[in-house]
Amino acid sequence: MSHIVIFDLDGTLCNTIADLGNACNYALSACQMPTHKEREYPRLVGNGINKLIERALPDDIRSYSEQSASTHSYITDDALRQQLILKVRQHFIPYYNQHLCDKTTPYEGITTLLRYLKNEGWLLAVASNKYQEATEHIVRHFFPDVFDVILGEREGIERKPNPQIVYDILSSLDARNSSQVFYIGDSLVDMQTARNAGLPFIACSWGFVKKEVLEASHPDYLVTTPAEIIPILQKSKFSCNSRRC
Repeated sequence: MSHIVIFDLDGTLCNTIADLGNACNYALSACQMPTHKEREYPRLVGNGINKLIERALPDDIRSYSEQSASTHSYITDDALRQQLILKVRQHFIPYYNQHLCDKTTPYEGITTLLRYLKNEGWLLAVASNKYQEATEHIVRHFFPDVFDVILGEREGIERKPNPQIVYDILSSLDARNSSQVFYIGDSLVDMQTARNAGLPFIACSWGFVKKEVLEASHPDYLVTTPAEIIPILQKSKFSCNSRRC
């Protein structure tokens, strides 16, 4: 039987908030829009780059639209918002691709945890709402030769909390119906993804969502350091092996 751990990336494996915030501020500035302080970005992330940009847009979007005043009345706010998202994204992506590891770092204890799990024979995967290219770059930069599957946002595949990314990971590992699988993340999106996929969820409180918020949603497990994950997985693996599952 396979033993698998699926990790979220942002706020779980790595603190990416400074580089995300810098890239978003660069793109907003390039479009002559107001920027945000770094401390504001944790509440904006978690649902992919387009949603990050949408949340970062100014409230008065019509002031920043390239549409003429005479055309405004014929275009809905939603349509204008989508135009601005794409406009900002055109600046965000190339900048972020060049700077996504400038200030990003793994959380303390993560590398030790991953080394332990790898040595114990666990299969390791990443499931992120960050676009695929950036997800692969960050994971392979900080954790070379560690993860068996790395999946981010891909065209035509719904983002988390849709569980399709989990199903794709299990399919890649040939383990969809016969494995012991845990999902580890720092957000309510991650928690819902795990629940939608029918997986036990380990919530980590060192990420972008406050501990009390995670606690109020009743995760299966709540940990404050990566080291606390090891006994949870050890106990589960031992119980499974003793049952020959």
